[in-house]
Amino acid sequence: MRGLKPGWISDPKVWRTEVLAGLVVGLALIPEAISFSVIAGVDPALGLFASFTMAVVISVVGGRRAMISAATGAVALVIAPLNREHGLGYLIAAVILAGAFQIVLGALGVAKLMRFVPRPVMVGFVNSLAVLIFMAQIPELYDVPWAVYPLLAAGLALMVFLPRITTVIPAPLVSIVVLTLITVGAAIAVPTVGDKGELPSSLPVPGLPDVPFTLETLTTIAPYAFAMALVGLMESLMTATLVDEITDTRSNKTRESVGQGVANIVTGFFGGMGGCAMIGQTMINVKVSGARTRLSTFLAGAFLMVLCVVFGPVVSDIPMAALVAVMVMVSCATFDWQSIAPGTLRRMPAAETVVMLVTVACVIATHNLAIGVVVGSVLAMVLFAQRVARSAGLSAVVDPDGATVVYRVTGELFFASANDIVGRFDYAGDPGRVVIDLGAAHVWDASSVAALDAVTAKYAQRGKTVEITGLDSPSARLHERLSGALAAGH
Repeated sequence: MRGLKPGWISDPKVWRTEVLAGLVVGLALIPEAISFSVIAGVDPALGLFASFTMAVVISVVGGRRAMISAATGAVALVIAPLNREHGLGYLIAAVILAGAFQIVLGALGVAKLMRFVPRPVMVGFVNSLAVLIFMAQIPELYDVPWAVYPLLAAGLALMVFLPRITTVIPAPLVSIVVLTLITVGAAIAVPTVGDKGELPSSLPVPGLPDVPFTLETLTTIAPYAFAMALVGLMESLMTATLVDEITDTRSNKTRESVGQGVANIVTGFFGGMGGCAMIGQTMINVKVSGARTRLSTFLAGAFLMVLCVVFGPVVSDIPMAALVAVMVMVSCATFDWQSIAPGTLRRMPAAETVVMLVTVACVIATHNLAIGVVVGSVLAMVLFAQRVARSAGLSAVVDPDGATVVYRVTGELFFASANDIVGRFDYAGDPGRVVIDLGAAHVWDASSVAALDAVTAKYAQRGKTVEITGLDSPSARLHERLSGALAAGH
């Protein structure tokens, strides 16, 4: 039994780190969950319940330790129209169905698609996240009492300088406590957590969504549920990959995909608005507070509910300036400053820099991480295909007797390069026998086979013969299977 127990269980230092990290994240989740509830058009309690159940469930069934899942803005944006047009019952039903979709997608191996997300897109994802986190704090600094600004500055100063003295207690927690004591003790009138909405006074109870269980209901909620499932999985898997890099550990992406589905189903049955991984809170937990285990994730959800139900009046007095300061620090810590350093930009291929910038621009313009990642990935693939296509070459050597010409093809032949090759043969001027040597090339797809057939046909129209040589085994099998069967495509 000893081998089944994690090593950190008996380490007091790890317990202190995980407990304090969970407390900081729990505090930071409250105003964000309330804000996302407003976006979705639901009562703040639903966002808080979702953050509680998502964090607690994912801490057990998730595949990435120390990652925080809760109610998120991306999910709120997807399901807000459903709630507005059909009501809360349909929203809850969509959350449950989205969880089922995520389990199916996870079982089908959708997590393996993460290997096709290139590094520039990942960097763009991280940088755009940092920008969005910072932008989300700006409304909290508009039209507020002047006292908010020195409080914000004091909170930032505490988090910058305290770690140089001690790291026993997370600097964000110290900042929140100190600023709360100052505002309460001095009776300073500034916006507080309580101004965001009323905190729940009891735990959520399970139940079924109040909708008719008919095919019409299913067709109504299915598009929203599927969109939520995709957005949630994409953000969660991207965040898990980022945490993998930060902690230099690997996570089980398939388990995380299924776990997100289980967490959303549980959240739906408890009346929550659903969610996914939260990059900002995860950065507080992993990068700022140093958490590394499932305990911090579990405690973040547990502390959230305890703080709301038991210490609601105290939590309501926390100044928003304290939480804004925490999120500003998270934004700065999240941004990959090295990616925009002049030396890096000079060394980096221009195409990769463009991909990163386009990813950032799309995310900031749409406030949707999924759109940015998809657009960035597609752009990266197109630019990569162009580079590979340009590497394909063609050179011709005529035999001394003048009766034969040998064309040597190099590089990768696929849809982006094959058509260009077709136009580079001298059909009219070449002798009667043409040899196409593919020993230094590889045929990847039907477009390439069709291009070779087109070359052969053009020579045949002029009474000339073509011999294709040097095909490697996979290319030869593909050519043998498709050659002559694609004529209709021209």
